[in-house]
Amino acid sequence: MKAEQLFDIRGHVAFVTGAASGLGRAFAEVMADNGAHVIATDIDGAKLAGVADELKRRGGAVTAETLDVADLGALRNSILGAAGRHGRLDAVFANAGISAGPGPAVPAGEIAHVSLPAWEKVVHVNLTSVMVTVQAAAEAMKPRKCGRIVVTASIGGMRSEPMTGYAYAATKAAVCNLVRHAAIELAPHGVCVNAIAPGPFLTNIGNGRLNDPAVREAFARDVPQGRLAHTDEIQGLALLLAAPAASFITGAVIPIDGGATAG
Repeated sequence: MKAEQLFDIRGHVAFVTGAASGLGRAFAEVMADNGAHVIATDIDGAKLAGVADELKRRGGAVTAETLDVADLGALRNSILGAAGRHGRLDAVFANAGISAGPGPAVPAGEIAHVSLPAWEKVVHVNLTSVMVTVQAAAEAMKPRKCGRIVVTASIGGMRSEPMTGYAYAATKAAVCNLVRHAAIELAPHGVCVNAIAPGPFLTNIGNGRLNDPAVREAFARDVPQGRLAHTDEIQGLALLLAAPAASFITGAVIPIDGGATAG
């Protein structure tokens, strides 16, 4: 089979949370640039509108929708509404997430300083909203016996990451197992569920902590390639997991980390 058939997503419908910046924007871009109709959602409506306008200028089909994934009812309605309007839902990227500060590598991130309200907020956004996203996506995809669900995890959920905060690490570990559970359940229905586990990428998560050169250098020291990744470097893996080429890939948690988890 030729590459253009393996990776042909023209006419597909893709739903992306957290699409106004960072990895979510990269997912929306690669879907739209390759012919999918993208429902791009984010809590920041103004920034999202700018992303949608840019993708439309490039010839993409994009619907922008302001959405706070912490509002679980609105999240569910948005996913099922998109499926109803388009008559299909081929790929859902459960990407939106937040951080609650540094990890135990610095005193402020030690367990004694973990704020319970901050912990609960991260759990709600990074875990509960992902569960609802997967739940609604499965409901939309099962009748058609096909679909791709892609969850943004983290290598911080696969191993100890002293630079990563407790709540972030715990929730990312949890979504890895959520993916495995859902993959087993949904496999007989033709729905593939996988997770992308990024290493350090240049995004604004954590209130832009990676804009600090010292923080960037600390993360880069743990990467064999010696650098942080740019967001467009995740697009190939995202396209693979949404495309026909990934028809026998499910239940996988795939690191994309410059070799950080290889040692």
